[in-house]
Amino acid sequence: MEVLPSINIKERIHFLRNIEVMLDSDLAELYGVETKRINEAVKNNPEKFPEDFMFECTEAEWNILRSKFATSSWGGRRHTPKAFTEQGVYMLATILKSQTATEVTISIMRTFTKLRHYALEHTDLSAQISEIRQEVTQNKQWTKDRMSAVADAIIILEESFEELKEMVSEIGTAKEVEAIGFLRGDTK
Repeated sequence: MEVLPSINIKERIHFLRNIEVMLDSDLAELYGVETKRINEAVKNNPEKFPEDFMFECTEAEWNILRSKFATSSWGGRRHTPKAFTEQGVYMLATILKSQTATEVTISIMRTFTKLRHYALEHTDLSAQISEIRQEVTQNKQWTKDRMSAVADAIIILEESFEELKEMVSEIGTAKEVEAIGFLRGDTK
């Protein structure tokens, strides 16, 4: 059984409506069928494709994705694409009963699983980064508060030093102090 490289599949998984999906045209290419065959399978089996398995992209969603795709010789798609969730891809494989569909679906399921594990790993990292950011913010505030206190202390010291300087300058020299009756040192 030939398995598709997950990198080829990963490039075809898009994030729409807060979920990972694959477009009908990408699935058709992977399965080796025309896109209209995928859409016929959906049309003929609507009970197998509830909204959480498959949905049609809105024009806005399609416009966002459009730049990633080449247009057909007809000048582009006539309809917005269908987007299949992981469960929708699996359900599609139950309808497209071929060896290729089975092999491709296995590869797709493995890729979705890898992406889920990757996302879980990064969720932990994201939480750790968030905690570190919060600590850094708190440390910045603590440092800012301390620096502000030091600056205030310097201002008070400078003002006190100026006042002390004025007082000393008023006292005068040692001879002037002795002249008014103050003696220096012990006089016993």
